Amino acid sequence: QVESLYPRPGWVELDPEVLWSQFHAVIKEAVQAAGLHMRQIAALGISTQRGTFITWHRRTGKPFHNFISWQDLRSAELVNSWNKSLLLKVIHIIFTVLHFFTGNDRYLAPSFLTFSTQQTSMKLSWVFKNIHEAEEAAKENNCCFGTIDTWLLYRLTKGSVYATDYSNASSTGIFEPFTKCWNPTLCSLLSIPMSIYPPVKDTSFNFGAADPEIFGEPIPIMAMVADQQSATFGECCFHPGDVKVTMGTGGFWNVNTGEHLFASRKSLYPLIGWKIGEEVVYLTEGSLSDIGTALKWAQDINLFTNVDETAKMARSVVDCQGVCFVPGFQVPVNDPYLCSSFVGLKHSTTRNHLVRAILESVAFRNKLLYDTIVKKVHIPLRTIRADGGVSNNSFVMQMTSDLINKKIEKPANADMSSLGAAFLAGLASGFWTDKEQLKKLRRIERVFEPQKDSEEYKPAMDTWLQAMKHSPYW
Repeated sequence: QVESLYPRPGWVELDPEVLWSQFHAVIKEAVQAAGLHMRQIAALGISTQRGTFITWHRRTGKPFHNFISWQDLRSAELVNSWNKSLLLKVIHIIFTVLHFFTGNDRYLAPSFLTFSTQQTSMKLSWVFKNIHEAEEAAKENNCCFGTIDTWLLYRLTKGSVYATDYSNASSTGIFEPFTKCWNPTLCSLLSIPMSIYPPVKDTSFNFGAADPEIFGEPIPIMAMVADQQSATFGECCFHPGDVKVTMGTGGFWNVNTGEHLFASRKSLYPLIGWKIGEEVVYLTEGSLSDIGTALKWAQDINLFTNVDETAKMARSVVDCQGVCFVPGFQVPVNDPYLCSSFVGLKHSTTRNHLVRAILESVAFRNKLLYDTIVKKVHIPLRTIRADGGVSNNSFVMQMTSDLINKKIEKPANADMSSLGAAFLAGLASGFWTDKEQLKKLRRIERVFEPQKDSEEYKPAMDTWLQAMKHSPYW
């Protein structure tokens, strides 16, 4: 875990050299812990968080700035300006008309396009408005853009390979998943030069080999994949209607939609899950903010000592006594200044009530997102598989299962992003021959089945919805 830097209020960065050294060290430690030698490694797969990026000089390799995190808020003024602009309203009208006459979902997403601080596009636009060296290098075709995967590949190959994959590219908001290319219209609107983007390759693909000086062996790099898509692959959600739910720092519901892209006005985003040869699998994604981060904050202020205690604490009280936790969410409100809050505090409120309120808010938001998916994604849902640190919380898992009235599988290994990258690299290297072999490797630790009628939660959820309704006006 690379420690974030906060050079100014709202800015969140990562030091590229620290990230590189920790990446290098983690690989060596993992190989040693497995009792292996580097020469025994058949392939390397890279799974990274998606919205964090950097730009650097194509010829010298020198970064123009630190990694700008997906959590960074420096583009907030730019985002607000664009979302209020007349031009964006005109774009909405044009694409609404196009969608009406053609019925093509390709025109649906731009018809309700709004910008947020989480999007790479707005922060990248900020870079070219504020960092002169990057702007000048781009004019000379010497500026490279990359999310973490691209930059690591560049460093591993000592600058000889510059590329990304379809899953990472489609997660930037600058890559058009329908046409499978970088979006020239958006880049023109935001004054981002098209020359900066890397070539886009298959997810399971021979990207070249790490320079032998780095690990002592030229290890083949056989997969690059964005973390949520990688977790979906690691959960073996290979069929349309399979659902992967990651509950970590944030929350992500990913639905395999097969060959079809679904766009929605209800905070569901179309992504490319992975591309392997001729096979292109699309996902629809809905996201939640402040899941693991809220629990981390609660631990930091000593509401509990160990996160493992929280399920027991929540069950120690029959309800929250009307206390609600409102997360500092950015979706669907897209308000980077909205703060988290507790509503309904009383003299009798205890730490257990506060902890239960935080956990209930996760389950309630899971329910809302599930209902949106059922309504908007016209594919029968087959399986629901959870991962991420918060999936270890039995209170959240059971309550979510009750609310959506569905079974939820929890794997023995909650870290699916790394497993997905390994699966994809193994397929590309021939270590495994097909996905059926991967399915046989799955280990389910527990299946959560509905135990209570969802109507029993209605009073508490209605109270929470009221708190959510009033919080944007704070």
